[in-house]
Amino acid sequence: MTNDIMNIDRRSFLGAAAAAAAVGITSAGTSQAYAQVDQNLSGSVQSAITRQIGRTGRSVTALGLGTFLTFDLMPGDPRDRLREVVARYAAGGGGVIDTSPLYGSAEVSVGAFLSEMPEARNIFLANKIWSTGEYLGDTSHGTASLERSKLRVWRSTIDLMQCHSITNAGVILPLMQAWKKEGHIGHVGVTHHESAYQAELTGFIDRGEVDVVQTNYSIFNRTAEERLLPAAADRGVGVFVNLPLEKARLMHIVQGRPLPDFAQEFEASSWAQFFLKWVIAHPAVTCVLCGTSDPDHMSDNLGAMRGPLPDEAMRRRMVRHMETVPGFDAIGTMPWYPGKDARYQGQIKQAQSLASARLAD
Repeated sequence: MTNDIMNIDRRSFLGAAAAAAAVGITSAGTSQAYAQVDQNLSGSVQSAITRQIGRTGRSVTALGLGTFLTFDLMPGDPRDRLREVVARYAAGGGGVIDTSPLYGSAEVSVGAFLSEMPEARNIFLANKIWSTGEYLGDTSHGTASLERSKLRVWRSTIDLMQCHSITNAGVILPLMQAWKKEGHIGHVGVTHHESAYQAELTGFIDRGEVDVVQTNYSIFNRTAEERLLPAAADRGVGVFVNLPLEKARLMHIVQGRPLPDFAQEFEASSWAQFFLKWVIAHPAVTCVLCGTSDPDHMSDNLGAMRGPLPDEAMRRRMVRHMETVPGFDAIGTMPWYPGKDARYQGQIKQAQSLASARLAD
C-alpha cells in the first residue's frame, strides 16, 4: 500500500484555530477560516497520510470521521459543535466520513454539513444498509434505504455502501454489486464491530465479494491481526477500522498519565495520536474511523495522520507499555464512553432508555 506522507506544523494549525475562535468567528464562517489556516501555512503544511482501497486504486485519508452516537442528537438540538467538528476535519485534510441510517440523526446532520461546506463536498462518504425485506430474498427495503440515504446525504452516488453488521448479507451484497455496476455506489463493503464476527468478514474477503471490510481493531483488541488483516492484504481488500480508541475506554485509563518519552520518535503529542498512529501504522489498514463531538478533540486527532508512523518494533513496544498501565487488561469489561455517556442523549439513547423502562415495568 502506498503512503503519501507529508507533514504539517500542527502547533501552528491549532494556534491559528484558537486565534480564529478568540475573535468570534461564527459557525457559518468557521470552515472558511480553517481553509484559510491551511492556505496560510502553505510553506510548512503537508497533506495527510493516504492509503489505497486495496485493488480499487482509490486513495483515501488514513483517518476518517465516525458518527455513531457522537453525531446523534434529538431533532431541534443545537448542532453547531458537530458542524465545527466536520469543518475542522475537512479543513485539516480529512477525507472520509462514515455514517448509517441506524445512527439516529447522524446521517441527516452529515448530509447537511457536507452540502453547506464547499471544501467538504468531495469527502469520501461511507454509508450502510441494514435491511431484511418483507420476505426471503426481498430487496425492496434495501433499495428504499439507498434512496432515502441519497436524499439525506444529498449525494447521487455514495462512495462506499456497506452491509451493516452483516445483516441479510446473502441478499444485500449481490444487490450492492448491482448498484455498483449501475453507478449508484462506488464500492461494496460489509461491517461488524465485534471480534466474534471477524472470521465471517474474512470469508467475504476470501470469496472476493467485497471491496472493503470494516472491523474493530485497537492496541487493546488485536484479534484482527490473526486472519482478517493478512487476508485483506493478500486479496487487495480495503480495511476500515472502528473502535480504535475502544469507545473512549483507552483514553479513560490513561487520563492524567504522561505519554512515554518514546512517543516523540513518531511525533505523537497526545494519547489519542498515540493510539490512532498505532492502528494506522498497520500496512493492511486503509482508514481508521474515530468519532468525536468535541472540535478540540478533532483538531488533536488530525495529528495522527501526519508525520512518521511507528514501525513494527515500535508498535510492539507500545503494546508492552500499555500492558503496564492499570486497567488496560480490563478495558473489555468497561462500559463505552466511561464518564461521558450523558453527553450522547440522542434518538438512539432515548430508544434504549424506553426499551429498558418497558422491561422494568
